[in-house]
Amino acid sequence: MKILITSATSARAHKLKSTLVNHEVLLGDYNEIPAFMRMLKLPNPAEDTYAHQMLTLCLDNGIEEAYLLDEQEAAVLLLSEQLFNEYNIKLINGTNL
Repeated sequence: MKILITSATSARAHKLKSTLVNHEVLLGDYNEIPAFMRMLKLPNPAEDTYAHQMLTLCLDNGIEEAYLLDEQEAAVLLLSEQLFNEYNIKLINGTNL
């Protein structure tokens, strides 16, 4: 299973990644990412088309689950959870992890 974890520059993202050993895990962040860190550049959740941009990103990368560790990302994307479900992409609110 291919999994996306947001807030890639946080320690929580790396801790969560270490628990998902039997899956292909991609890390992504909308904040600036140093070039040497191989992570996905995510769209900014403040953009009007954020949910559609994230859906496209998930579809293009074969993402089946997305752990949303940023509160702003989770708030926006969970409103579009039904849309993601239609494409068999499970959104997981990870703000409490």
